[in-house]
Amino acid sequence: MFLETIEEDQATGRVAEIYERQREQLGFVMDAAKCFTARPDLLPIYTDFSDRIRAGFSLGLREWRLITLIAAKHIPSTYCSQVYSKRLIADLGSKDAVLAVQKDFRSAGLSEKDVVMLSYAEKIAKDASHISEADIESLRTVGFSDRQICDIALCAAFRCFVSRFFDATGAGTESAFIDSNEEFRSQMTVGKAL
Repeated sequence: MFLETIEEDQATGRVAEIYERQREQLGFVMDAAKCFTARPDLLPIYTDFSDRIRAGFSLGLREWRLITLIAAKHIPSTYCSQVYSKRLIADLGSKDAVLAVQKDFRSAGLSEKDVVMLSYAEKIAKDASHISEADIESLRTVGFSDRQICDIALCAAFRCFVSRFFDATGAGTESAFIDSNEEFRSQMTVGKAL
């Protein structure tokens, strides 16, 4: 971490509560949480905002993870790519399936609906100024509602913000998210080296 942040033994109030929740869920506190404590008021705001986005997300957890993986690739964010690729293995059934999606989701055997969703997410991560009404119509044509389209955009754009913030503050990928398979780990290292 590049910035001075609140360590676990120094945390109080909401920061301590958030740290404790992460320890209960993961067994440790992520740098992704700690980096917000260079300004202690930000971690509760970020956590509440993130929780509300996820709670109201109109698509499944699998879709959240797929969108995040593709956005992370183009940001590029090694941290988020490593974290979400590990979580996608169970969703997609194998590391090979995750590798195929990360390499080229258009030829990875996903449904047409998934491909259109990820094409939109990719455009958001690369340059959202190139999105047109035609992109939205493509999403509607394969069955996405406007609320779901909003959520795809929110998920991809949110990832752009947080991933860049993590890199800018020096948050590092925790060993729990770094895969032991060298090929997998290497392909998910899309930005900052591990």
